[in-house]
Amino acid sequence: MGQSKSNLRQNNRVGTGDRCHLLDIHIARIMIIEIFTLCDAATDSAGKLNILGAFDSIYAKVVPAMHPQCALGVRIRFERIERGEHAIQVNIVDTDGTSVVPPLKGKLMVQFPDTESSHAFNMVLNMRGLKFEKFGPFAIDLAVDGRQEASLPVFVREHGQNMPEQPS
Repeated sequence: MGQSKSNLRQNNRVGTGDRCHLLDIHIARIMIIEIFTLCDAATDSAGKLNILGAFDSIYAKVVPAMHPQCALGVRIRFERIERGEHAIQVNIVDTDGTSVVPPLKGKLMVQFPDTESSHAFNMVLNMRGLKFEKFGPFAIDLAVDGRQEASLPVFVREHGQNMPEQPS
């Protein structure tokens, strides 16, 4: 890929012999996942997404590992043409695609004034008692209207393995 959705352009030459026509197909910009992070806590206050302690690793001495409290902070920007109801789904899976928890599903109603060309919507998903049965890599996948739009890696590591240094 290597091209952003907002400026994806496909140029094809159509014709025969010396006569060619340039066919320029421009694909309209679609929603953008501006923020998708796993963190200690998140809140949405007056349109501001507040994020505390973003992380990608959970350290445990034994498995199953239980993470007592965390949150997903999500900010999605929608264009005018995307106004209406959208299905949101979050899946937390291991490397085999096995779900850690049942899929988390919800609906988002996207409405904003005609005077705005786009609008960002914040979502906070608080999770308690998130349980991982084994050490290793996992993924948190975000789907909008049945299409995967983002994925976060999450690593459940044995305590002491690749732990960040604590400031002294």
